[in-house]
Amino acid sequence: MHLFEDLTWRGLIAHSTDEAALAAHLDQGPVKFYVGFDPTAASLHIGHLVQLLMAKRLQEAGHIPHLLVGGATGMIGDPKESGERVMNDADVVAGWVDRIRQQTERYVSFEGDNAATLVNNLDWTRDLSVLDFLRDLGKHFPVNRMLARDVVARRLESGISYTEFSYVLLQSNDFRELFRRHDVTLQFGGSDQWGNITAGVDLIRRSEAERVHAMATPLVTKADGTKFGKTEGGTVWIDAELTSPYAFHQFFLNAEDAKVIDYLKVFTFRSREEIEELERATEAAPFKRAAQKALADDVTDLVHGAAEREAAVRAAGALFGRGELGELSIPSLDGVMSEVGGVAIDEPIPFADAMALAGVVDSKSAARRTVKEGGAYLNNEKVTDADQLLDASSLLHGRYAVIRRGRRTVGGVYLS
Repeated sequence: MHLFEDLTWRGLIAHSTDEAALAAHLDQGPVKFYVGFDPTAASLHIGHLVQLLMAKRLQEAGHIPHLLVGGATGMIGDPKESGERVMNDADVVAGWVDRIRQQTERYVSFEGDNAATLVNNLDWTRDLSVLDFLRDLGKHFPVNRMLARDVVARRLESGISYTEFSYVLLQSNDFRELFRRHDVTLQFGGSDQWGNITAGVDLIRRSEAERVHAMATPLVTKADGTKFGKTEGGTVWIDAELTSPYAFHQFFLNAEDAKVIDYLKVFTFRSREEIEELERATEAAPFKRAAQKALADDVTDLVHGAAEREAAVRAAGALFGRGELGELSIPSLDGVMSEVGGVAIDEPIPFADAMALAGVVDSKSAARRTVKEGGAYLNNEKVTDADQLLDASSLLHGRYAVIRRGRRTVGGVYLS
């Protein structure tokens, strides 16, 4: 299958400049392309993962990646619909640039004939004077077209600063600088960036009299149309310190039947035949969750590695009595506690109190009934004494207590 055809089948092309011309451009030989990431947080999240995996797909097809970390644009931030962004301190942004640079390096190869290149747009922006910015960039941007951009039009009534209004000029200049410096002829990003991306295409046409190409991936959503990648605990990050591998694996394992095949196409490198087979298996026996297991395993392997995925699977099994909780590592137990909403305690407490505190029963009296009926478990061991004291000697690694009622109701406490 040709690359563009495969990307289309996977649902990864929401917009493109000229579909036939872009497909031909990709077929003609190694294309130098770029995708950018602004450091507006300490980590990238699974929305960014779509772009990182797109870069990986293009490189595996023989094209040449340029991954841009926005040390300059990250100081400003793309306009939001909800209001003005808070500008972060320069030192904070610089630290995030380094962290995001390290994260991006996992997904492409920096060796071989089509080795990837990492760039920072601060390199060509820091010395750009106000006069050069206005004369060399500003003259190519009709204000009426800038005002017509959706996000700008929606912000006009509540107000938008000149800083955010001019963000599109900086991102457009990134495409032009990469075209000038590295012969980059293709940019892609999320569909929410399509206005910025096409502005860069237009800038190169106006200032360089050259034709370049662009495409955008769709916003990945849940079955109800809401944004994919949010949980009750917040955003699903690709940094293990912010979202544990266990919680990351569980997030994908809980994908909806109605959307799991779409997610397999976007987030995995399984072939069309493999995905269609998983689709048939899901339709025939949805309770087996074969597609969800494949999705969770593949994406966790890509982001955190096979060892962390195996640990996450062991943790999930042990959590519901199908393995030894005592064999889990401290990071795995931290992930379990985060996922089940573990509650911190600062001193030993009776088991009945811990059951109620962890939320697996409604009250201490209900906890005592559960113990009496034989349905209470501490770290997968049946509890017969509701007054048993939870102290360091009875906790995993001297700290963690996984508390279960019956087979499926799980909570936890841990010594702080």
